[in-house]
Amino acid sequence: MKTDLKIAFLPLTDAAVLIAAHERGFAEEEGLNLDLIRTTSWATLRDRLVYGQVHAAQMLAPLAVAVTLGLSQQPAALAAPCKMGVNGKMVVMASDFARALEPDVAARLNDPLGTAHDFAAAIGLWRRKPVIGVVHRFSSHALMLRYWLASAGIDPDRDVILRVLPPSLTVEAMRAGEIDGFIAGEPWGSAAVEAGLAEVVAIGERIWRRGVEKVLAFRESWLADNPEPVDRLLRALARSALWCDDPANHDALSDLLSDPHYVDQPAELIGRALSGRIVARAGEAPVANPDFMLFAREATPFPWRSQALWIYSQLVRWNMVEHDEATAAKAGAVFRPDIYRRALADSDVAMPGASMKVEGAVELPLAVGSRRGELTLGPDRFFDGRVFDPERIADYLAGFAPTR
Repeated sequence: MKTDLKIAFLPLTDAAVLIAAHERGFAEEEGLNLDLIRTTSWATLRDRLVYGQVHAAQMLAPLAVAVTLGLSQQPAALAAPCKMGVNGKMVVMASDFARALEPDVAARLNDPLGTAHDFAAAIGLWRRKPVIGVVHRFSSHALMLRYWLASAGIDPDRDVILRVLPPSLTVEAMRAGEIDGFIAGEPWGSAAVEAGLAEVVAIGERIWRRGVEKVLAFRESWLADNPEPVDRLLRALARSALWCDDPANHDALSDLLSDPHYVDQPAELIGRALSGRIVARAGEAPVANPDFMLFAREATPFPWRSQALWIYSQLVRWNMVEHDEATAAKAGAVFRPDIYRRALADSDVAMPGASMKVEGAVELPLAVGSRRGELTLGPDRFFDGRVFDPERIADYLAGFAPTR
């Protein structure tokens, strides 16, 4: 007898692992019947999960932390036993604004620090305080955008306007002149470029080489009460992630995601992120970025607690929460490597022996200890060269200029 699971998602390329698990039969082989609930906004998705309308959700990693800490609504303990992928987003700005930046788009994308300084100069030339769309206040998009802008002395709370809107509405908001640019997961940046509305000015993979993105989130109480279907779902998603990461499957995956029930955008646009061939300016040759989006390689699904704590550090940095040891512990505990290990204990999936690491310290591919199989981690550097030691959060935060 199959177990029915309702799972909420947003129309984004990085919903691929969930969608492929359903469409390619990986979930069915684990005795699961997935009912994937297409949702427009992150706020609606959050409420559907918190109030029990769905069993699980593809969720912004910072939103899972924020909900648990009571920053996004009344506190509701969430748990994330796996990541849905890393990277996959980009900053796009109106073509007129982008003309003030480095004209060589490949050089622009490969030098995020220099581009941030160009961006700071462009602000003074723009016709108004730039309005930049973000998909949620508590998103990796907003946190990385803040980090990137601040590196060039831009105050994201004073020098620009950050406007929250669902990712699927970003292109129309640009077309209507309501925003001057946005940061969102694919394929929406590519859609804005294809429409001639924008150019790519930065990509998430160059801000943080292995930046945490979406997670699979559960209510903590439901996760604890239902270990068997949780484990089966994680096993199905692990197989799906391997299928999604295989370049031989990218055309089929693009076609699958283009379905109106899922992302509802042209397969060619969706395929750009999967292949890592990013068209940064309409009509120009794509810029190769093979690590633009990862699903399975390098133990991508593994929920490093150090990444949850990096998210927490940014919430502290931007005065969204006060730092103390108890709050930090609660934030770190949202990511559940123990559940991931339990679910995949009998599989051949390689996974780290540790649950935390120093983030941003890997410059070249690095072989690490694994409980099963061989595991190599890819470069995870931050664009400004900083490293984050999860055991020294206060020292890390002291390295940044104070914010208001």
